[in-house]
Amino acid sequence: MGAGVRFSAQSQARERLCRAAQYACSLLGHALQKHGASPELQKQIRQLESHLSLGRKLLRLGNSADALESAKRAVHLSDVVLRFCITVSHLNRALYFACDNVLWAGKSGLAPRVDQEKWAQRSFRYYLFSLIMNLSRDAYEIRLLMEQESSACSRRVKGSGGGAPGGIENAGPGGPGTPGGGLPHLALKLQLRVLLLARILRGHPPLLLDVVRNACDLFIPLDKLGLWRCGPGIVGLCGLVSSILSILTLICPWLRLKP
Repeated sequence: MGAGVRFSAQSQARERLCRAAQYACSLLGHALQKHGASPELQKQIRQLESHLSLGRKLLRLGNSADALESAKRAVHLSDVVLRFCITVSHLNRALYFACDNVLWAGKSGLAPRVDQEKWAQRSFRYYLFSLIMNLSRDAYEIRLLMEQESSACSRRVKGSGGGAPGGIENAGPGGPGTPGGGLPHLALKLQLRVLLLARILRGHPPLLLDVVRNACDLFIPLDKLGLWRCGPGIVGLCGLVSSILSILTLICPWLRLKP
């Protein structure tokens, strides 16, 4: 079991390094094309990107089983929302990796009759659903933390004998109860919520990294599925950023969001 875990961890690290290199090539290729580099150099970068993509698919063989095991563990979570989001995310990741394995078989020549375009579209759809579930989980975690922080702030204010937290209810002459005071009140409330959100994300680095990583990854399937054409430059940059953050969570495990 220990050897299997170490091998899986090593394969995961290699895959993420290859992913970072692949999207770096995508970003570099876009920059070379924009600045009028020689066609031969652009072709070499595209070939390197293609080889890295194929190598990643090889390293991801067997990841479907790992995703299914993670889904089985997530089923036992006590929180219903987290249980749903994490389980559905892992199931979609398992299907995404399965489609990815079929694509690898087609590109490597083991299954030359595979319709690669169809299977690529399927894999990116499952990838998109997984990311949506991940971002939903992040939003739920943020909401819980904001509610906890607001409750703690209210208790501190009441304990010190002060007014309402944040001064929203006692906003003065421009409060919601006076004519024309509704818009300033909403603006103040929004400002306080944004400040609270920033404080929470600053105080919870794993959650912040997970939000940024999932948000960056979201651009990739949106572009590949034609739902929002971002261009190879944006896709390469977002993929590179998310890959670096993923490598960072391997180097510093405490930065990985749990469960």
